[in-house]
Amino acid sequence: MRNVLISRSVAGALHNRTALHNPNTRAQIAASAATAGWHHRRGGRNGWWRHGNGGYGWVGPLFWPFAYYDIYDYAMWGYDDDPFWGYGYNDIYAGVFAPYGYDDLAGYLPQSAGGHQVSAGQAPGSPAAAPDQLAQMCGEDSRDIAGLPIDQIQQAIQPNDAQRAALDDLANASVKAAQDIKAACPTQISLTAPARLASMQARIEAMISAVGMVQPPLQNFYGLLNDEQKARLNALGQDQRRGETAQKTNGSLAQSCEAAQASVTDWPTAEIDATLHPTEAQRASLAALQDAGAKAADLLKTSCQAAEAITPPARLEAVGKRLDIMLQAVKTVRAALDDFYGKLSDEQKAQFEAIGPRRTGLSNQPGAQTHIRRRHHASIGGLIRHFISMAR
Repeated sequence: MRNVLISRSVAGALHNRTALHNPNTRAQIAASAATAGWHHRRGGRNGWWRHGNGGYGWVGPLFWPFAYYDIYDYAMWGYDDDPFWGYGYNDIYAGVFAPYGYDDLAGYLPQSAGGHQVSAGQAPGSPAAAPDQLAQMCGEDSRDIAGLPIDQIQQAIQPNDAQRAALDDLANASVKAAQDIKAACPTQISLTAPARLASMQARIEAMISAVGMVQPPLQNFYGLLNDEQKARLNALGQDQRRGETAQKTNGSLAQSCEAAQASVTDWPTAEIDATLHPTEAQRASLAALQDAGAKAADLLKTSCQAAEAITPPARLEAVGKRLDIMLQAVKTVRAALDDFYGKLSDEQKAQFEAIGPRRTGLSNQPGAQTHIRRRHHASIGGLIRHFISMAR
């Protein structure tokens, strides 16, 4: 993981603030980080947790890399087939069945003062689990990245004093929103499904708060513009999109959103049954968890908008509504997951956590099923049992 992040192509892009505004560049960075543990395996870049636009919903312990950028790009510029709308049920599913093995997350372990990795059993008060480079994926808090292109907007609309003051208020709110999203980034590796969904919920809640922070000043600023200025601002958005993503029909957003709910029935029920040998009570709780997943998928699918909103305030409002539905979906699955997980023994919990990485290894390398199965079960299962016993 660390080698990927400090490689010339990824590290250069992470520190190139202009490049980070390009959704395609961000998708490439996320893909490189998300698949670092699978580079040596055939087909590793085609995991089931990959988004249709090439990005990934989870990158190690981090859910929704570049969350601020995805909100910002759609709300301000109206990108067609925007990455924001690619998030949905599959990301909740990936949170339950994480495709990462413990060894794949080694690059995220806290570092000691001497630069050595802290042991897995060290106290939770250790330094942040993610390398410095991942701070960019969490949302930078500087005006250069998080702030609006003030000079471009001013040049395009030629604001009067009241409009300029409103634009400054919007820019300040934008920076504060990015800071809040960044503050919700995980500081520890989540090795259990309940912990991953808790981290996912915290991040979505921070995004909802950020949207609520930006909405009033955006509405105020946009309301002060005359029709000609609004047309110029929209034209600026078209210029911003040109060369980065091809223009598509309004239906492309709905298609991208609906595609995010594709694997609703892809539960490894047979493998759970064969591996965990659940009791009747556990089996009933598992069925309730699957029902909760189906309900969450339906919620998210019905919240896909049929057509693109036209104005920045309307697009930001659509973002807020979508995030509210995502939060409701995560809470629905999380409650059922906590109930199921709480009924498992320590051994069953370790076996459950090993299912996701093992499935990814099997799908990417059919000829090496036995080897991959043993390797992941031993590495993850043993460590999780160790952590659970320490927590007692």
